[in-house]
Amino acid sequence: MSGDGAGEGELGRSGGGGVGEGGLSAQLRVARGSFALELDLDVAPGEVVALLGPNGAGKSSALGALAGLLPADGARVVLDGRLLDGPGADDGPVARVPARDRRVGTVFQDHRLFPHLSALENVAFSPRSRGVSARAARELALAELRRVGLGDLAGRRPSELSGGQSQRVAVARALAADPRLLLLDEPLAALDAEQRPALRAALADVLQEVRVATLLVTHDPVDAVALADRVVVLERGVVVQRGTPTEVLTDPHTSYVASLTGATVWTPAETAATASGARALLPGGLVVSSERPLADGPARVSVPVDAVTLTGLDGPAGGAAPVPIPARVVSVEQRLSRLAVTVVTDQGSLSAVAELPLATADGARLRRGDRVGLLLDPARVTIA
Repeated sequence: MSGDGAGEGELGRSGGGGVGEGGLSAQLRVARGSFALELDLDVAPGEVVALLGPNGAGKSSALGALAGLLPADGARVVLDGRLLDGPGADDGPVARVPARDRRVGTVFQDHRLFPHLSALENVAFSPRSRGVSARAARELALAELRRVGLGDLAGRRPSELSGGQSQRVAVARALAADPRLLLLDEPLAALDAEQRPALRAALADVLQEVRVATLLVTHDPVDAVALADRVVVLERGVVVQRGTPTEVLTDPHTSYVASLTGATVWTPAETAATASGARALLPGGLVVSSERPLADGPARVSVPVDAVTLTGLDGPAGGAAPVPIPARVVSVEQRLSRLAVTVVTDQGSLSAVAELPLATADGARLRRGDRVGLLLDPARVTIA
Protein backbone atom coordinates (compact mmCIF):
# COMPACT_ATOMS: atom_id res chain seq x y z
CA MET A 1 0.00 0.00 0.00
CA SER A 2 2.71 2.41 -0.90
CA GLY A 3 1.64 6.01 -1.21
CA ASP A 4 2.09 8.04 -4.38
CA GLY A 5 4.03 10.95 -3.00
CA ALA A 6 1.57 13.55 -1.72
CA GLY A 7 1.85 15.32 1.60
CA GLU A 8 -0.65 14.79 4.42
CA GLY A 9 -2.21 18.24 4.64
CA GLU A 10 -2.71 20.35 7.74
CA LEU A 11 -3.62 17.33 9.89
CA GLY A 12 -0.56 15.26 8.96
CA ARG A 13 0.80 13.02 11.70
CA SER A 14 4.05 13.54 13.53
CA GLY A 15 6.20 10.51 14.19
CA GLY A 16 4.17 8.22 11.91
CA GLY A 17 0.69 7.60 13.26
CA GLY A 18 0.55 10.12 16.09
CA VAL A 19 0.48 7.34 18.71
CA GLY A 20 1.82 8.31 22.11
CA GLU A 21 3.68 6.09 24.53
CA GLY A 22 1.84 3.40 26.37
CA GLY A 23 -0.19 1.42 23.86
CA LEU A 24 -2.96 -0.88 25.08
CA SER A 25 -3.27 -2.56 28.45
CA ALA A 26 -6.52 -4.49 28.84
CA GLN A 27 -8.05 -6.97 31.23
CA LEU A 28 -11.23 -7.94 29.42
CA ARG A 29 -14.08 -9.62 31.26
CA VAL A 30 -17.10 -10.02 28.99
CA ALA A 31 -20.20 -12.11 29.75
CA ARG A 32 -22.69 -12.92 26.99
CA GLY A 33 -25.30 -15.41 28.15
CA SER A 34 -23.49 -18.60 29.11
CA PHE A 35 -20.27 -17.47 27.44
CA ALA A 36 -17.53 -15.69 29.36
CA LEU A 37 -14.37 -14.08 27.99
CA GLU A 38 -11.29 -13.59 30.16
CA LEU A 39 -8.43 -12.01 28.25
CA ASP A 40 -5.47 -10.03 29.54
CA LEU A 41 -3.81 -8.27 26.64
CA ASP A 42 -0.98 -5.77 26.17
CA VAL A 43 -0.10 -4.25 22.79
CA ALA A 44 2.79 -1.80 22.56
CA PRO A 45 2.74 1.19 20.19
CA GLY A 46 3.74 -0.09 16.76
CA GLU A 47 3.24 -3.73 17.73
CA VAL A 48 0.89 -6.10 15.89
CA VAL A 49 -0.71 -8.87 17.96
CA ALA A 50 -2.69 -11.57 16.18
CA LEU A 51 -5.70 -13.05 17.97
CA LEU A 52 -6.41 -16.58 16.76
CA GLY A 53 -9.07 -19.06 17.77
CA PRO A 54 -11.91 -21.22 16.44
CA ASN A 55 -15.41 -19.86 15.91
CA GLY A 56 -16.98 -18.99 19.23
CA ALA A 57 -13.64 -18.54 21.00
CA GLY A 58 -14.33 -14.91 21.91
CA LYS A 59 -12.38 -12.99 19.27
CA SER A 60 -15.33 -10.83 18.18
CA SER A 61 -16.28 -10.20 21.81
CA ALA A 62 -12.75 -8.96 22.47
CA LEU A 63 -12.89 -6.53 19.54
CA GLY A 64 -16.37 -5.34 20.52
CA ALA A 65 -15.29 -4.67 24.09
CA LEU A 66 -12.15 -2.78 23.05
CA ALA A 67 -14.12 -0.69 20.55
CA GLY A 68 -16.72 0.15 23.19
CA LEU A 69 -19.49 -1.65 21.33
CA LEU A 70 -20.08 -4.35 23.98
CA PRO A 71 -20.63 -3.92 27.71
CA ALA A 72 -17.62 -5.17 29.63
CA ASP A 73 -18.51 -5.05 33.30
CA GLY A 74 -15.46 -5.88 35.37
CA ALA A 75 -13.06 -5.06 32.52
CA ARG A 76 -10.26 -2.53 32.68
CA VAL A 77 -8.96 -0.97 29.46
CA VAL A 78 -6.20 1.64 29.33
CA LEU A 79 -5.09 3.10 26.00
CA ASP A 80 -2.04 5.36 25.89
CA GLY A 81 -2.49 6.10 29.58
CA ARG A 82 -6.18 6.99 29.22
CA LEU A 83 -8.72 4.88 31.10
CA LEU A 84 -11.48 3.73 28.75
CA ASP A 85 -13.18 1.11 30.94
CA GLY A 86 -13.01 0.16 34.58
CA PRO A 87 -12.37 1.77 37.97
CA GLY A 88 -9.99 4.65 38.30
CA ALA A 89 -7.02 4.85 40.61
CA ASP A 90 -7.72 4.09 44.29
CA ASP A 91 -11.11 2.64 43.33
CA GLY A 92 -12.20 5.90 41.77
CA PRO A 93 -15.27 6.31 39.54
CA VAL A 94 -15.79 3.62 36.92
CA ALA A 95 -15.02 4.86 33.40
CA ARG A 96 -17.07 3.97 30.34
CA VAL A 97 -15.84 5.98 27.37
CA PRO A 98 -18.29 5.75 24.43
CA ALA A 99 -17.12 4.18 21.19
CA ARG A 100 -16.97 7.46 19.26
CA ASP A 101 -14.51 8.97 21.77
CA ARG A 102 -12.07 6.07 22.11
CA ARG A 103 -9.65 6.81 19.25
CA VAL A 104 -10.00 3.20 18.14
CA GLY A 105 -10.06 2.45 14.41
CA THR A 106 -11.73 -0.73 13.15
CA VAL A 107 -11.39 -2.46 9.78
CA PHE A 108 -14.16 -4.99 9.23
CA GLN A 109 -14.08 -8.07 7.05
CA ASP A 110 -16.97 -6.76 4.95
CA HIS A 111 -15.43 -3.26 4.65
CA ARG A 112 -18.70 -1.41 5.56
CA LEU A 113 -18.11 1.48 3.19
CA PHE A 114 -20.91 3.94 2.49
CA PRO A 115 -22.10 2.97 -1.00
CA HIS A 116 -23.29 6.48 -1.93
CA LEU A 117 -19.98 8.17 -1.08
CA SER A 118 -16.73 8.24 -3.04
CA ALA A 119 -13.59 6.64 -1.65
CA LEU A 120 -12.41 10.12 -0.65
CA GLU A 121 -15.62 10.96 1.19
CA ASN A 122 -15.67 7.56 2.89
CA VAL A 123 -12.22 8.19 4.31
CA ALA A 124 -13.00 11.83 5.15
CA PHE A 125 -16.00 10.68 7.19
CA SER A 126 -13.77 9.73 10.16
CA PRO A 127 -12.16 13.16 10.71
CA ARG A 128 -15.42 14.95 9.79
CA SER A 129 -17.22 13.05 12.56
CA ARG A 130 -14.64 14.47 14.99
CA GLY A 131 -15.41 18.03 13.95
CA VAL A 132 -12.58 18.55 11.45
CA SER A 133 -13.40 21.02 8.66
CA ALA A 134 -14.46 19.62 5.30
CA ARG A 135 -11.34 20.92 3.55
CA ALA A 136 -8.91 19.56 6.15
CA ALA A 137 -10.75 16.22 6.29
CA ARG A 138 -10.50 15.80 2.52
CA GLU A 139 -6.78 16.64 2.59
CA LEU A 140 -6.21 14.02 5.27
CA ALA A 141 -8.40 11.50 3.43
CA LEU A 142 -6.43 11.98 0.21
CA ALA A 143 -3.16 11.53 2.12
CA GLU A 144 -4.41 8.26 3.60
CA LEU A 145 -5.64 7.02 0.22
CA ARG A 146 -2.22 7.77 -1.21
CA ARG A 147 -0.64 5.91 1.69
CA VAL A 148 -2.56 2.77 0.68
CA GLY A 149 -1.86 3.31 -3.03
CA LEU A 150 -5.33 4.54 -4.08
CA GLY A 151 -4.81 8.26 -4.55
CA ASP A 152 -5.83 8.03 -8.21
CA LEU A 153 -9.10 6.26 -7.32
CA ALA A 154 -10.31 8.82 -4.76
CA GLY A 155 -13.36 9.74 -6.82
CA ARG A 156 -14.71 6.20 -7.27
CA ARG A 157 -17.60 4.77 -5.31
CA PRO A 158 -17.37 1.35 -3.62
CA SER A 159 -19.29 -0.32 -6.47
CA GLU A 160 -16.52 0.75 -8.86
CA LEU A 161 -13.74 -0.77 -6.73
CA SER A 162 -12.44 -4.34 -6.51
CA GLY A 163 -12.57 -6.21 -3.20
CA GLY A 164 -8.93 -5.49 -2.52
CA GLN A 165 -9.34 -1.81 -3.35
CA SER A 166 -12.39 -1.56 -1.07
CA GLN A 167 -10.40 -3.08 1.77
CA ARG A 168 -7.63 -0.54 1.24
CA VAL A 169 -10.21 2.23 1.48
CA ALA A 170 -11.44 0.71 4.75
CA VAL A 171 -7.88 0.71 6.09
CA ALA A 172 -7.41 4.34 5.01
CA ARG A 173 -10.69 5.32 6.70
CA ALA A 174 -9.61 3.71 9.97
CA LEU A 175 -6.23 5.45 9.86
CA ALA A 176 -7.83 8.82 9.06
CA ALA A 177 -9.32 8.80 12.56
CA ASP A 178 -5.73 9.01 13.90
CA PRO A 179 -6.35 5.96 16.11
CA ARG A 180 -4.39 4.98 19.18
CA LEU A 181 -5.52 1.39 18.58
CA LEU A 182 -6.26 -0.33 15.27
CA LEU A 183 -8.56 -3.36 15.22
CA LEU A 184 -8.38 -5.55 12.10
CA ASP A 185 -11.25 -8.05 11.96
CA GLU A 186 -10.30 -10.74 9.40
CA PRO A 187 -9.22 -8.02 6.94
CA LEU A 188 -8.18 -10.46 4.19
CA ALA A 189 -10.81 -13.18 4.60
CA ALA A 190 -13.25 -11.77 2.04
CA LEU A 191 -10.62 -11.55 -0.71
CA ASP A 192 -9.95 -14.23 -3.28
CA ALA A 193 -6.70 -16.18 -3.26
CA GLU A 194 -5.21 -14.06 -6.06
CA GLN A 195 -5.74 -10.74 -4.24
CA ARG A 196 -4.80 -11.85 -0.74
CA PRO A 197 -0.96 -12.05 -1.00
CA ALA A 198 -0.63 -8.58 -2.53
CA LEU A 199 -2.89 -6.94 0.04
CA ARG A 200 -1.19 -8.83 2.88
CA ALA A 201 2.19 -7.45 1.81
CA ALA A 202 0.78 -3.97 1.36
CA LEU A 203 -0.89 -4.06 4.77
CA ALA A 204 2.40 -5.09 6.36
CA ASP A 205 4.06 -2.02 4.82
CA VAL A 206 1.32 0.30 6.12
CA LEU A 207 1.44 -1.11 9.65
CA GLN A 208 5.21 -0.72 9.67
CA GLU A 209 4.83 2.91 8.64
CA VAL A 210 2.04 4.12 10.91
CA ARG A 211 3.30 2.38 14.10
CA VAL A 212 -0.14 2.05 15.69
CA ALA A 213 -0.86 -0.57 18.36
CA THR A 214 -2.75 -3.16 16.31
CA LEU A 215 -4.88 -6.19 17.16
CA LEU A 216 -5.42 -8.54 14.21
CA VAL A 217 -8.12 -11.21 14.28
CA THR A 218 -7.50 -13.98 11.75
CA HIS A 219 -8.00 -17.68 11.09
CA ASP A 220 -5.08 -17.79 8.65
CA PRO A 221 -1.65 -18.68 10.05
CA VAL A 222 -0.06 -17.02 7.01
CA ASP A 223 -1.54 -13.69 8.15
CA ALA A 224 -0.09 -14.20 11.61
CA VAL A 225 3.38 -15.00 10.29
CA ALA A 226 3.40 -12.14 7.78
CA LEU A 227 1.85 -9.40 9.92
CA ALA A 228 2.12 -10.13 13.64
CA ASP A 229 4.87 -9.73 16.18
CA ARG A 230 3.06 -11.92 18.70
CA VAL A 231 0.17 -14.38 18.69
CA VAL A 232 -2.50 -14.96 21.34
CA VAL A 233 -4.71 -18.03 20.94
CA LEU A 234 -8.20 -18.09 22.45
CA GLU A 235 -10.37 -21.15 22.97
CA ARG A 236 -13.71 -21.08 24.80
CA GLY A 237 -13.02 -17.58 26.09
CA VAL A 238 -9.61 -18.22 27.67
CA VAL A 239 -6.02 -17.93 26.46
CA VAL A 240 -4.45 -21.32 25.69
CA GLN A 241 -1.16 -20.14 24.15
CA ARG A 242 0.94 -17.02 23.62
CA GLY A 243 4.21 -16.40 21.82
CA THR A 244 5.78 -15.34 18.57
CA PRO A 245 4.15 -16.77 15.42
CA THR A 246 7.04 -19.21 15.02
CA GLU A 247 6.87 -20.38 18.63
CA VAL A 248 3.12 -20.97 18.51
CA LEU A 249 2.92 -22.64 15.12
CA THR A 250 5.93 -24.93 15.57
CA ASP A 251 4.93 -26.04 19.09
CA PRO A 252 1.13 -26.10 19.22
CA HIS A 253 -0.35 -26.63 22.67
CA THR A 254 -3.84 -27.69 21.54
CA SER A 255 -5.45 -29.59 18.69
CA TYR A 256 -6.87 -26.35 17.28
CA VAL A 257 -3.45 -24.72 17.01
CA ALA A 258 -2.06 -27.92 15.52
CA SER A 259 -4.80 -27.89 12.87
CA LEU A 260 -3.55 -24.55 11.54
CA THR A 261 -0.41 -26.18 10.17
CA GLY A 262 -1.36 -29.86 10.07
CA ALA A 263 0.80 -30.64 13.10
CA THR A 264 0.09 -33.45 15.57
CA VAL A 265 -0.57 -32.96 19.29
CA TRP A 266 -0.95 -35.90 21.67
CA THR A 267 -1.80 -35.79 25.38
CA PRO A 268 0.64 -38.02 27.29
CA ALA A 269 -0.15 -40.10 30.37
CA GLU A 270 3.17 -39.01 31.86
CA THR A 271 6.36 -37.22 30.84
CA ALA A 272 9.88 -37.08 32.20
CA ALA A 273 13.22 -35.46 31.49
CA THR A 274 16.00 -37.77 30.31
CA ALA A 275 19.75 -37.45 29.87
CA SER A 276 19.25 -36.93 26.13
CA GLY A 277 16.07 -34.81 26.22
CA ALA A 278 12.59 -35.97 27.24
CA ARG A 279 10.32 -38.99 27.16
CA ALA A 280 6.54 -39.39 27.08
CA LEU A 281 4.27 -42.33 27.82
CA LEU A 282 1.16 -42.19 25.63
CA PRO A 283 -2.16 -44.05 25.82
CA GLY A 284 -1.81 -47.70 24.86
CA GLY A 285 1.72 -47.86 26.23
CA LEU A 286 3.37 -46.11 23.28
CA VAL A 287 6.63 -44.35 24.24
CA VAL A 288 7.96 -41.31 22.34
CA SER A 289 11.33 -39.64 22.86
CA SER A 290 12.63 -36.17 22.08
CA GLU A 291 16.13 -34.75 21.85
CA ARG A 292 14.79 -31.46 23.19
CA PRO A 293 14.69 -30.64 26.92
CA LEU A 294 11.37 -31.12 28.69
CA ALA A 295 9.34 -28.00 27.84
CA ASP A 296 7.14 -25.80 30.00
CA GLY A 297 3.38 -25.44 29.59
CA PRO A 298 0.57 -27.97 29.40
CA ALA A 299 1.42 -31.67 29.09
CA ARG A 300 1.78 -32.48 25.40
CA VAL A 301 3.69 -34.24 22.67
CA SER A 302 3.86 -31.75 19.80
CA VAL A 303 5.03 -32.94 16.38
CA PRO A 304 5.22 -30.57 13.37
CA VAL A 305 4.06 -32.10 10.12
CA ASP A 306 7.54 -32.11 8.58
CA ALA A 307 8.82 -34.25 11.47
CA VAL A 308 6.54 -37.14 10.47
CA THR A 309 7.71 -39.79 7.99
CA LEU A 310 5.87 -42.84 6.69
CA THR A 311 7.75 -46.00 5.82
CA GLY A 312 7.25 -49.74 5.67
CA LEU A 313 6.68 -51.59 8.91
CA ASP A 314 10.22 -52.96 8.69
CA GLY A 315 11.62 -49.44 8.78
CA PRO A 316 13.90 -47.63 6.30
CA ALA A 317 15.94 -49.56 3.77
CA GLY A 318 18.74 -51.48 5.43
CA GLY A 319 16.82 -51.93 8.67
CA ALA A 320 18.27 -48.78 10.23
CA ALA A 321 16.94 -47.60 13.61
CA PRO A 322 14.63 -46.24 14.86
CA VAL A 323 11.89 -48.84 14.78
CA PRO A 324 8.74 -47.46 13.14
CA ILE A 325 5.44 -47.27 15.01
CA PRO A 326 2.85 -49.62 13.43
CA ALA A 327 -0.13 -47.68 12.04
CA ARG A 328 -2.82 -47.74 9.38
CA VAL A 329 -3.88 -45.11 6.84
CA VAL A 330 -7.32 -43.60 7.50
CA SER A 331 -7.36 -40.84 4.85
CA VAL A 332 -5.35 -39.42 1.95
CA GLU A 333 -6.15 -35.80 1.05
CA GLN A 334 -4.64 -33.62 -1.65
CA ARG A 335 -3.43 -30.21 -0.45
CA LEU A 336 -2.18 -28.22 -3.41
CA SER A 337 1.13 -29.89 -4.37
CA ARG A 338 1.21 -32.30 -1.42
CA LEU A 339 -0.73 -35.24 -0.02
CA ALA A 340 -1.84 -35.13 3.60
CA VAL A 341 -1.91 -38.69 4.90
CA THR A 342 -3.66 -39.27 8.22
CA VAL A 343 -2.72 -42.44 10.07
CA VAL A 344 -3.81 -44.04 13.35
CA THR A 345 -1.36 -45.98 15.50
CA ASP A 346 -2.06 -49.55 16.56
CA GLN A 347 -1.12 -48.70 20.14
CA GLY A 348 -3.48 -46.13 21.66
CA SER A 349 -5.27 -45.29 18.38
CA LEU A 350 -3.39 -41.99 18.13
CA SER A 351 -3.88 -39.90 14.99
CA ALA A 352 -0.99 -38.27 13.15
CA VAL A 353 -0.60 -36.44 9.83
CA ALA A 354 2.27 -36.81 7.35
CA GLU A 355 2.70 -34.80 4.15
CA LEU A 356 4.13 -36.35 1.00
CA PRO A 357 4.99 -34.70 -2.33
CA LEU A 358 2.11 -35.17 -4.72
CA ALA A 359 4.31 -36.77 -7.39
CA THR A 360 5.87 -39.47 -5.20
CA ALA A 361 5.10 -43.07 -6.02
CA ASP A 362 4.58 -43.86 -2.34
CA GLY A 363 1.90 -41.20 -2.02
CA ALA A 364 0.12 -42.33 -5.17
CA ARG A 365 -0.06 -45.92 -3.92
CA LEU A 366 -1.36 -45.22 -0.42
CA ARG A 367 -4.99 -46.06 0.22
CA ARG A 368 -7.25 -46.08 3.25
CA GLY A 369 -6.57 -49.16 5.34
CA ASP A 370 -2.96 -49.60 4.19
CA ARG A 371 -0.46 -50.61 6.86
CA VAL A 372 2.49 -48.26 7.34
CA GLY A 373 5.28 -47.47 9.77
CA LEU A 374 5.31 -44.06 11.48
CA LEU A 375 8.65 -42.38 12.22
CA LEU A 376 9.02 -39.20 14.30
CA ASP A 377 12.12 -37.02 14.13
CA PRO A 378 13.23 -36.74 17.79
CA ALA A 379 15.05 -33.50 17.02
CA ARG A 380 11.71 -31.86 16.10
CA VAL A 381 9.40 -33.39 18.72
CA THR A 382 8.49 -31.25 21.77
CA ILE A 383 7.49 -32.96 25.01
CA ALA A 384 6.12 -31.07 28.01
